[in-house]
Amino acid sequence: MSDPLLSVDELRVRFRSLGALRALVRGVRDPYIDAVCGVSFQLRAGETLGLVGESGSGKSTVARAIMGLTPSQAGSVRFDGRELRGLPTRELRRLRADMAMMFQDPVGSLSPRLTVRALITEPLRIHGRTEVNLDEEADRLLDMVGLTPEFGGRFPHQLSGGQARRVGVARALALNPRLIIADEPTAGLDVSVQGEVLNLLAHLQRKLGLAILIITHNLNVVRHVTDRTAIMYLGRFVEQGATETIFRAPHHPYTAALLSANPEPDPDAAHARVELHGEVPSLMNRPPGCEFHPRCPYARELCAHTPPRVTEAGGEHRYTCHFPLNAHDMAAA
Repeated sequence: MSDPLLSVDELRVRFRSLGALRALVRGVRDPYIDAVCGVSFQLRAGETLGLVGESGSGKSTVARAIMGLTPSQAGSVRFDGRELRGLPTRELRRLRADMAMMFQDPVGSLSPRLTVRALITEPLRIHGRTEVNLDEEADRLLDMVGLTPEFGGRFPHQLSGGQARRVGVARALALNPRLIIADEPTAGLDVSVQGEVLNLLAHLQRKLGLAILIITHNLNVVRHVTDRTAIMYLGRFVEQGATETIFRAPHHPYTAALLSANPEPDPDAAHARVELHGEVPSLMNRPPGCEFHPRCPYARELCAHTPPRVTEAGGEHRYTCHFPLNAHDMAAA
């Protein structure tokens, strides 16, 4: 097995919740919230990993921390064997040429003042690639994502959602990156267009050997394109492993609940039907013990005061639950 291109180990991200003066007045000693709590995973060239969870689970924060767009307070982020955390800005900028991020809003993430041609060649100008003919490169990138050269003269407001997403893919490919981080790549798109975008990403991955990290709440996207899946809840991974395994035999009740709510469940999977109680707790008031226990229909007394440990379930399958779902539970559901 090849060495990982991206290795994230015990990554932690905190945000200040109160200003210094207000914290002093209120007597708050630790005026921060933990948005990402010790997340670890690896991603190899040619692989796709999906980060899944409800809004506010920390998925996008992980992505931004990897890119250095959001500061992290602890842990390690290694790209091609090199630690990214703590790198000087100039060195990090050079390494970013090998990493690209596609943002959630396909139209809103594109400057309305620039033409498509200018947008997709902007990374080349920023990184000083003066040896490249920008017009020729724009046409090449447009062709790679299935758009004709005439799209180069359009502005973002003249594009459909699917076309704007293709432009975003072309822009991400401008510097020939080795890693693409796609934040909700199908958000706001019709189902048929979603399939086209996902098929395009899969085709480009096979052609270019890309590593892809997909941030999404859409389980159909995960099942369609990812090799491995990590489920996030309140900034932690509660389960991760091969996508096929996660869909066939989820061990964590939260994973099973997400699969239960999936509009197109796998007909061959015997998922336990899990209905969540209440709302996602505030990051400022995390529950004690297992943080999922207030919403879990299987919670017992142990869950209310003792955090569960990470348990190996074979292969790369891991979960954090005192009372995991098993084959007997799912067959009886």
